[in-house]
Amino acid sequence: MADVLRVGLDLGGTKIEGIALDSGGSVLLRQRVPTPRGDYAATVEAVAALAEEFERQSGRTATVGVGMPGVISPASGLVKNANSTWLIGRPFAADLSARLGREVRCANDANCFALSEAVDGAAAGARAVFGVIAGTGIGGGIVVDGRVLTGANAIAGEWGHNPMPWPFDDEWPGPDCYCGRTGCIETFLSGPGFARGFANDGEPIDPIEIVARAGAGDAAADAWVRRYEERMARALASVINVLDPDVIVLGGGMSNIDRLYANVPAFWPGLVFSDTVTTRFVKAAHGDSSGVRGAAWLWERT
Repeated sequence: MADVLRVGLDLGGTKIEGIALDSGGSVLLRQRVPTPRGDYAATVEAVAALAEEFERQSGRTATVGVGMPGVISPASGLVKNANSTWLIGRPFAADLSARLGREVRCANDANCFALSEAVDGAAAGARAVFGVIAGTGIGGGIVVDGRVLTGANAIAGEWGHNPMPWPFDDEWPGPDCYCGRTGCIETFLSGPGFARGFANDGEPIDPIEIVARAGAGDAAADAWVRRYEERMARALASVINVLDPDVIVLGGGMSNIDRLYANVPAFWPGLVFSDTVTTRFVKAAHGDSSGVRGAAWLWERT
């Protein structure tokens, strides 16, 4: 199987991105199609058709992996926790496998991100990797020895809906979260959460603008970015205390704040329950392509 073709498909709310990788991880084919929003049957068909198109173009049968919002419940085999709500309660993995006539492997998109970076990205060669997506929301995935850790409830890595650790007085009970609780890590560290806390005459400012102002010497903006760094340090310290990963890889829109990679680890002493902290904190190597690459790598190297 040295020359196996791996197809990875990233099922998003507005688009489905697909790639075909050779055994060395080189991209042979890439294509995007619109997601049929709100139409479950059409979504299954669109994903299957894209996989078949790659096989037609390459002349080879491929393994197929899919990164998706939410997860497949190990209890029911149905989709849960998906923001693409038309998938919820549906047997997506089973239906896609039946449509293609073969086994298909599905995983949460954050798990695919972590797997991509662990296989041949910024954490290549590391034994334990925690992947973080910080964008419109907060997601996480865990990879150990090159394999995704899904967990008994299929929620391993979902750190964004834990409360912010060691909260200050002005952080508790914290902002309301869509999950029904308050003070979740996501409400502080997501892009919208970061922007919401720094107001310009009462109106939120885009995170990129806040960081630019900080870089230009705006003291208020710099203090706000500094507070974001300290909050991320606390949130990740709680992960290190439980998982103790070799590498934490950051992706999503907030990963483009370059100063995070030096400043966040600087807060870890005193938060992490250890005399030294050797965990590396790095930016994703594959950027926006990590999710779809990780879907392809759901079929391990053989």
